Amino acid sequence: MFRPEIKVVDCTIRDGGLMNDSHFPHDMVQKVYQAICEAKVDYVELGYRNSKKMFSTDEYGAWRFCDEEDLKRVVDDFDPGDTKLAVMMDAHKSFPQDVIPADESLVDMIRVATYVKDIDKAIRLAQVADEMGYEVGVNIMAISHEGGMFLDEALKQINSETNAKVVYVVDSFGSLYSEQVHYYVAKYQEHLTSGKEIGIHCHNNQQLGFANTIEGIIKGVNYVDGTLYGMGRAAGNCPLELLLGFLKNPKFNLKPLLKVIGESIMPLTKEWQWGYRIPYMVTGILNQHPASAMAWMDAETEPGEDYLKFYGKVTEDDRPK
Repeated sequence: MFRPEIKVVDCTIRDGGLMNDSHFPHDMVQKVYQAICEAKVDYVELGYRNSKKMFSTDEYGAWRFCDEEDLKRVVDDFDPGDTKLAVMMDAHKSFPQDVIPADESLVDMIRVATYVKDIDKAIRLAQVADEMGYEVGVNIMAISHEGGMFLDEALKQINSETNAKVVYVVDSFGSLYSEQVHYYVAKYQEHLTSGKEIGIHCHNNQQLGFANTIEGIIKGVNYVDGTLYGMGRAAGNCPLELLLGFLKNPKFNLKPLLKVIGESIMPLTKEWQWGYRIPYMVTGILNQHPASAMAWMDAETEPGEDYLKFYGKVTEDDRPK
């Protein structure tokens, strides 16, 4: 048994690029792209299309901008089948003029990432992307810090003012439990009344990225995100290969994913660490951004294994002054 309405989005290169400022070589991105297409995943998100006025091209790699020339080098003459190409635009790091007409682009979907406080910028960006001919998604980040009337109002605005195809619950800090996933999905269902789908994007700070994605599916979510081997900043994401195994849709082919994980993703574990680590667990439990955990683990002056000291530091920093 499977639910054919469920769409899977791979964001390995986009989310993984937060670890290395999007400096992936084109040949590796091409291998990931081809494997995702061969696996018949519905969407492959190859990076951000953020503004070069806000990010230096000297500091950030090609996949922070996803110029059409770079996308063409990756796509080449490869037949993607039914897999669509997506990019993400941060509402607070890009501008409507960064959107080119869809008939001049290889991109099929633009996902607009936003905090609730930036919802007006996100709506304008979503409107422009829709007018330019793209499928549009809206990802509401740091959802665990929201939940009150401001989130309600943001959802109402997205519902009435955009043609977004999907609106995402994003567990940016990996702090949610199943009951909270149920709560947010129900809230989205209450306010998104114009045929919009609900998506979920989970981080793995508490080893719940995969489980919480399943909980979203059980409650009616039809768009789900994953990355190869869970690759992503800090604790990483819901592993794509686990997700496809769970969905049981016969159209999916796991073999290309296993091949590219072994050849292209596993070697990266020698350069970067992602996945479950105690400092990431701590920030997840405390509903904090993982920046403090990343800094702690990278610092040469602090022993990364002194978890008790790290816990004391972040709980002390979190107390009212």
